[in-house]
Amino acid sequence: MTRCCLAVPDDRQRLTMINGGIIMIKRPYVLYCDTTCDLPQERLDKMDCKLLPLTFEIDGKAYTNADISMEEFYRRMREDAVTKTSQISVGLIEETFEKEVMAGNDVLYLAFSSGLSGTYNSACIARDNLLEKYPDAKIVVVDSLSASSGEGLLLIYAEQKKRQGMSIDQLAGWLEVNRYKICHVFTVDDLKYLFRGGRVSRAKAIAGTLMGIKPVLHVDNDGKLIPLDKVRGRKQSIYKLIEMIKERCGDNENKIVTMSQGDCMEDAKLAEKLMKEIFGKDTEVVIAYTGPVIGAHSGPGTLALFFYGDYR
Repeated sequence: MTRCCLAVPDDRQRLTMINGGIIMIKRPYVLYCDTTCDLPQERLDKMDCKLLPLTFEIDGKAYTNADISMEEFYRRMREDAVTKTSQISVGLIEETFEKEVMAGNDVLYLAFSSGLSGTYNSACIARDNLLEKYPDAKIVVVDSLSASSGEGLLLIYAEQKKRQGMSIDQLAGWLEVNRYKICHVFTVDDLKYLFRGGRVSRAKAIAGTLMGIKPVLHVDNDGKLIPLDKVRGRKQSIYKLIEMIKERCGDNENKIVTMSQGDCMEDAKLAEKLMKEIFGKDTEVVIAYTGPVIGAHSGPGTLALFFYGDYR
């Protein structure tokens, strides 16, 4: 038996000659995302995808999500530990994707919002470097324009579409259209963390804290955090998020929604109950911690709700 393979980059299929006949073999692809997708590990274990780790610092020491529990992370934040975050390096992305290419795989990478991190740009540089070296490879980088479990919800949909047989190009096209439908609405409990991140002034942070003001924010179509409203009191801020969901969800079917919480599970359970009143009692609500990369800027008490809607 003799075989010879010819790469066909345009449609990502390989022409293979076996005993004088030519057959088409579809190239496999691997779906990647980031640890900023903030999905529970038990959910990720059931999914056919891989994650690239973003790093963060606590009091000058570098960590990844695997190095510290979320309870410990938020305990240290409440004790005023200094937290910083970093984007994924070009080198790490390039090294990871090169291993896939050498194994005969194409790569689709759903990246953390370019409005919040330079990781997407790093991935584009890594992709271009690899395509110079491996011109027959296909590496597609999609800007999720999403964060935390909003990125996670988009990843859940992407993984489902991949299992259903979507090609790499079909899935990339679907993501580029539907990423604008992944709605993010959230509130924070303490304005000092938004002040540290440059989102509010010191005067507003102090005054808001004294008056019990809770800001309500969303992520816009550019993938950036945008303040929308101010509500007095924690419970009122949660009900405001529910109002925003009702305004945006339209008649879209949401069999699954996601939520991230900054060590405030009691509030998350209230929000879960309210979301099921909107979408139906059989709706799956995936609840996870707001991971360190997002939590470092939003702080303990962050509550964020994500769903598929008409608009952001």
